[in-house]
Amino acid sequence: MDFRLSEEHQALRDSVRDFAREVVAPVIAEHYEQHTFPYEVIRQMGKMGLFGLPFSEEYGGMGGDYFALCLALEELARVDSSVAITLEAAVSLGAMPIYRFGTEEQKARWLPKLLSGEALAGFGLTEPGTGSDAGGTETRAVLDGDEWVINGSKAFITNSGTDITVMVTVTAVTGTRPDGAKELSTIIVPSGTPGFTVAPGYSKVGWTASDTHELTFDDCRVPAENLLGERGRGFAQFLRILDEGRIAIAALAVGLAQGCVDESIKYAGERQAFGQPIGNYQAIQFKVADMEMKAHTARLAYYDAAARMLAGEPFKRQAAIAKLHASTIAVDNAREATQIHGGYGFMNEYPVARFWRDSKILEIGEGTSEVQRMIIARDLGM
Repeated sequence: MDFRLSEEHQALRDSVRDFAREVVAPVIAEHYEQHTFPYEVIRQMGKMGLFGLPFSEEYGGMGGDYFALCLALEELARVDSSVAITLEAAVSLGAMPIYRFGTEEQKARWLPKLLSGEALAGFGLTEPGTGSDAGGTETRAVLDGDEWVINGSKAFITNSGTDITVMVTVTAVTGTRPDGAKELSTIIVPSGTPGFTVAPGYSKVGWTASDTHELTFDDCRVPAENLLGERGRGFAQFLRILDEGRIAIAALAVGLAQGCVDESIKYAGERQAFGQPIGNYQAIQFKVADMEMKAHTARLAYYDAAARMLAGEPFKRQAAIAKLHASTIAVDNAREATQIHGGYGFMNEYPVARFWRDSKILEIGEGTSEVQRMIIARDLGM
C-alpha cells in the first residue's frame, strides 16, 4: 500500500494549508470570540473551488474526489475547526444528498450555487428528543394533494441559518411500512418557506464561528416534487451520507490534532523555564512525540477508509474506526497541548484554547463514540 499523495492531491493540500495560515488564521480568533460567521473567508473558499471538490464538472464541481475534500478539511482544521465544519457540512450534508439522490431538476436548481460556495444548505436529521436514535424521528410529512405538509422540529443543524442558506433537507415520517415500522423520507425545504422557522443560534462551547440552529416546521408546505430520492428510502439515504461524513469528520479531527502538535512545538521553542526552552525537557518532548504518533495513526485510518470508499469497497467499519479514533486523539491532543502551554493554554489568545473547546464535539457529532463502537461491533457480526 502506498499512502503517498498524488501530485494533484499534494498541490491541493499545500494550497489549502497556505490559505488557512494566511487568510483564516489572522481573522478567525475575532470571529470566534464574537460568535460571528466568517462570510469573507467562506467567499474566498468558494472562489478556490473547495465547495465543489468531490463533485463532477457537469454540475459545477471541480471533478475531484472525496479524499480531496478530506485533505482540505484536515488543513483547515489545523488552524480552525469552525471554518472546517462549515465546509464539511456544506459538502457532505448539504450538497451531497442532492448530488446522490436528487432528480436532474433538483440538481440543476440547487447544485450550481451550492458547489460554488455562493449558497449553503443544511441537513435536518437530529431532533431534540432523539439524538443518536435517528430512527426515532418524530417530524412528520403528510401528502396533501400535490404538497407535503411538514410538522416537527430539528436540532443542532449546521449551516441552516446563515444569510446565504438557501435550503435544508429534512427527514420525516411519511407513512407506515408493511412491517409496522416508520416510513422515513427526505424532503427539500427552501429557506423562507412559510411555516419554516429558524431559531436564534445556539450559545456553544466551541465551533462558535460556525452556524447552528434549531428548526421548526408548523404546517410547512412544499411541492410534492421536493421529495428527495425514493419515498421510504430516507433512512437508507442518510445512513449512506453519514458513513461518508464520518471519514470527513475524521479528517477534520486529525487536522485539529495536528494543529495541537504545531502549536505545542512553537510554544515549547519560545517558552523559557529554568534557563532554557521548555522544549529541551524530555517531559515536553515525550508529550509532543505521543501527540504526533496519535495524529499520524489517525491520519492513516481515514486514508484507509477513504481509499476503500473510492474503490467501491465496503467501508462502513473503517469509517467508524477512523471517526472514533481520530475524535478520541483530537481530545487527547487538545488536552496535552493546553497542559504544555500551562496558564497560557487557558487564555483565548492562544489557538490551543480554541482547539480544546472545539475538540469535544468531535466525539459527539456525526455519531457519538458509543455509536461508532456499535457500528464496529455489528459489522464484526456481534
